[in-house]
Amino acid sequence: MAGKTVEQWLGEYSLSHQHPLNRALHTVCVPAILFAIVALLWSPRLAGVRVAYLLMILVAPFYLRLGVRALAVMAAELAACVLILLVWPRAIPLLPAAVAIFVVAWIGQFVGHAIEGRRPKFVQDLTFLLIGPLWVVLK
Repeated sequence: MAGKTVEQWLGEYSLSHQHPLNRALHTVCVPAILFAIVALLWSPRLAGVRVAYLLMILVAPFYLRLGVRALAVMAAELAACVLILLVWPRAIPLLPAAVAIFVVAWIGQFVGHAIEGRRPKFVQDLTFLLIGPLWVVLK
C-alpha cells in the first residue's frame, strides 16, 4: 500500500477490468455497493455520531495521501450517498433495501469478473476495495 500513486492504483485496478461488459457492470455496481455500505452504517451511532460518518473520516487520510483530486472525488461520491439517504422515503425500509442493493451489486461484480476471466483485485489486496469508487470516476 505504501508509496503507490493514485495512477499506479488505478492502473493496476484497470488490468482486471478490460472487458467492456465488466467495465459497465463495475460502473453501476461499485457506486451501488458504496451507497449500500453507507446506508448500512447510516442508522447505527457511536457517541451520538453516525457510524457512516465515522467511516468516512477514517478513510479520508488514505484518499488525501493519494491527492486532493482523489479526496475530492470520494468526498463527492460520499456526499451523493448522504444526499440520497437524507431524502430516502420512509415508506421504503432502509436496512432491507441496503442489503438487497449490496447483494445484487456484488453479484453483478462477480458476473463481470466471470466474463472478464480475472479475479477481483481485492483478492490480491483489500485496499482495492477503496480504489474501486475512484476508478469508476477517474478511469
